[in-house]
Amino acid sequence: MSHNLLDLMVAAKDFEALRVIKNVRFGIDSGEIVSLVGPSGCGKSTLLRIIAGLDTSYRGDVRIKDEPPHLHSRDVGLIFQEPRLLPWLTVAENVAFELGRKGRHDPYVTQLLAEVGLGDFATAYPKQLSGGMAQRVAIARGLFTQPSLLLLDEPFSAVDAFTRRRLQDLLLSVAGHHGTTLLLVTHDVNEAVYLSDRVIVLADRPGRISGQVIVDARRPRDRRNPQLAKREAEVLTLLNDGTNQFFDLSYHLAAAPPRWQAIRLSSLNFAI
Repeated sequence: MSHNLLDLMVAAKDFEALRVIKNVRFGIDSGEIVSLVGPSGCGKSTLLRIIAGLDTSYRGDVRIKDEPPHLHSRDVGLIFQEPRLLPWLTVAENVAFELGRKGRHDPYVTQLLAEVGLGDFATAYPKQLSGGMAQRVAIARGLFTQPSLLLLDEPFSAVDAFTRRRLQDLLLSVAGHHGTTLLLVTHDVNEAVYLSDRVIVLADRPGRISGQVIVDARRPRDRRNPQLAKREAEVLTLLNDGTNQFFDLSYHLAAAPPRWQAIRLSSLNFAI
């Protein structure tokens, strides 16, 4: 019997003739925060779907508390890149969707909205919210069933950099308060290192683990902590080792004048 909250072993996952995941295996302890990073198409989001029980067409075995995922559907929450709020329901009704209209009066909904800073917006509709506020609603909804494990698929990629930082700190605060274990998919190495106890790095398709980085910085964390910068560099090294299609910063550094020899990764903001 395992003592992990989650044990995952995916020997193979195919989309028709295309193999997207090969021999991925890891476990997560209760209370841990773990991030998955890797190039696009390496199976990060697919792994979340497998853990959530939304995808069963794979070879392998996934256990949550030593049992199959379908026995723990309420014990696993899922937050997507987009909030996916229903526009005809109020904020409170979206959080407690499974309760229907009764959700607007549920005391736990009131508590969750207060925790995410939206206590005064219970009767508002999604069209009245900013992107950051909508994602706060999604966090509250993800916690409504009081899951042991919360899966997050690039939850902050659609908001601006300032809002993203605020939401990162909010997530840490709320998850810590509820004792929720987090598994996060992100393309943002800075975000992965800042939030996580461990960062698991996947190589290019077929996705497989190229390594992991332990983030041993104490909490609450200072974003300027040089330890975090070192861990970011370790993650980037693993990413470069695992694919020929990821960033190669060395080319740009070698071609630049000496005064450009250092780049502070946390200060970069890419817009596409």
